[in-house]
Amino acid sequence: MRCHWRDCPPHCEQTLLPECERISCTLEPHVEIEIYADVVCPWCYVGKARLEAALESFDGEVILRWRPFQLDPNAPRTGAPLLGWLGPKFGGEERARQMMSHVTSLADAEGLHLDFDQALIANTFDAHRLLWFADQPQAVAFGAFADTQQELASALHRAHFTDGLDIASIDVLVSLAEEVGLDGGRVRRLLETTEGTAEVRGQIAVAHDLGITSVPTFVFAGKYAVSGAQDVATLRNVLAEVAKREGLAPTISALIPAQRTASEDDTLVG
Repeated sequence: MRCHWRDCPPHCEQTLLPECERISCTLEPHVEIEIYADVVCPWCYVGKARLEAALESFDGEVILRWRPFQLDPNAPRTGAPLLGWLGPKFGGEERARQMMSHVTSLADAEGLHLDFDQALIANTFDAHRLLWFADQPQAVAFGAFADTQQELASALHRAHFTDGLDIASIDVLVSLAEEVGLDGGRVRRLLETTEGTAEVRGQIAVAHDLGITSVPTFVFAGKYAVSGAQDVATLRNVLAEVAKREGLAPTISALIPAQRTASEDDTLVG
């Protein structure tokens, strides 16, 4: 639930619920959606756009959290042309281009432009570390807000699929972080060290433990999983059903990183 902290004393999110109620602080229930995806997955880009479209007509509070998944943990960091790299896997570059044409047309229908001729192969681990950082409590001091992680995911998709940028490059990642309001110096310090490495690997391990083998996979309220870039109508129905089953029951999860504690458990609950 959201604590409207402007009406509360300092650190209201750390006080007991009765204290918050005593001053009539409004608490809103919500549905949390965890998005397991990779930023070089075209279906994840389409699925994210469709989920956002479904949310436009959903009459309820939703919190989105990006969770890491790597389609190819061994992908190189060389920034080589993607189609050339895919060619040997699919019987030649032209065959790879033909296989990408279907998802390209579907993406066009969602207002997304995918240019596989410009796209570069990229190892996405550092991009996931950046997404992880954007959701941490400490990130608020460096420009993060409630929607920063999702804006960053969109920026990474666009950089890879539309702009032909190398999202394995630290310089590119810093630039994208600055575009969404994060402090570039802090992000560079993150990426030039091993900060977040264990945490991201841990979240990837959780995905495997949950049996997630394909992305995107959307996990609603920590219980209900939907795989694939489902159409908007299906996602609307899922949202309505989850809200009905859960009764939009309030929890103590916070909306923005500043309102979370560093020890909060980010894993799913069964």
